[in-house]
Amino acid sequence: MFMGEYQHNVDLKGRLIIPSKFREQLGDRVVVTKGLDGCLYLYSTEAWEAFLGKFGSMNLLSPEDRKLKRYFVAGASECEFDKQGRILLPSSLRNAAGIEKDVVLAGMIDYIEIWDKERWEGTSGDVDDIAASMAQRGIEL
Repeated sequence: MFMGEYQHNVDLKGRLIIPSKFREQLGDRVVVTKGLDGCLYLYSTEAWEAFLGKFGSMNLLSPEDRKLKRYFVAGASECEFDKQGRILLPSSLRNAAGIEKDVVLAGMIDYIEIWDKERWEGTSGDVDDIAASMAQRGIEL
């Protein structure tokens, strides 16, 4: 399970250190793809395959289904860790998420979000709105 928030930098070559707590759960290879809300999603290969399985029942005659599949799969990139625990984020994905240097990695239970630090700081939301949303879903503390 991925949880927690970590701040790192992308170097000039586009390499990003993945925290050791996350690497222990990820294996040797990961998949990075465009995420929602202007971030990137990072999956273990097992979680990625499970995610892809959800696309198997999509109707290729549906424009919406094709768009969804295209959005997540076409730009996805398989990445390997180097000896320093870094992955190379392709420039197309860095550009899609507005990532230049400072990033935040946020654990999201079964995947990791990679955010440009400034974008991340704008995602926290109002606590009252979050509490109301939890109540609507029947989530109690």
